[in-house]
Amino acid sequence: MKRADQAQLAMALEVCAYPKPGNVDRCHDYEGTTLEHFLASTILARPALERAEAGEAGLGELIHEAVAMTSIHQGGNTHFGAFILLIPLVAGGDIPGANARVNATSTKDAVAFYEAFSLTRVRTNPSDPLDVSDPRSILQIRESRMTLLDVMAHSAENDMVAAEWVNGFFLTGMCTDLLIQHGCGRRAIVATFLDLLAFCPDTFITKEHGPSVAVEVQMKAKSVVEGTTTIESLDEECIARGINPGSSADIIIAAIYLALGEGWQWDC
Repeated sequence: MKRADQAQLAMALEVCAYPKPGNVDRCHDYEGTTLEHFLASTILARPALERAEAGEAGLGELIHEAVAMTSIHQGGNTHFGAFILLIPLVAGGDIPGANARVNATSTKDAVAFYEAFSLTRVRTNPSDPLDVSDPRSILQIRESRMTLLDVMAHSAENDMVAAEWVNGFFLTGMCTDLLIQHGCGRRAIVATFLDLLAFCPDTFITKEHGPSVAVEVQMKAKSVVEGTTTIESLDEECIARGINPGSSADIIIAAIYLALGEGWQWDC
């Protein structure tokens, strides 16, 4: 299987797995963002993933291309965070290769990445040092000769996806191991998603609802893992309150990608 195939399959398997508390899946949509939007994004990303596998461009340009290709539908941001992880992994082949690609990023990559934000409705943290909605941020990047890795380091404290670039894809690797340990198929995906949600607060929840809600969901996920709360009740509560652990979903996609490369069985 080509690496681009693995990436597409990982994106499709993640969104179809259910129940994943608060996420769009085959059982429920969000207003304005549906399962079909995620599946369309999975298909539309193919050219950028193929170019990443072929090593034809820098990571910033490839992420921008993937976002541009998947922004033609009306569902908003579906896989932006996932592309931040998948593009270096597809380009590098594995975590060591991804780390090498990340360390080789340039200022051009950083600018292309920031320009990709204009194509999305991604929420940012007000405390982020670089405001993606402010054109002066790109000027600051150029003047400071910041690489894309530098940009991710600036965001790492408040964004668990960006932090993966800085910490060597730690959570991605951890979830890859958990996925394999949990067995095969969608049940393993859901179990790994819960493990991650219980392990650390989801930073997308923090951006949308504040840190106290993110910790509240983390504690409830721990209760599900421990068997004192049902996953269905947590899912219902998250949907009712509009709580979406989107960053955890992005990391699970990257973990599925790596697990597929290690022979993990998805169709059991």
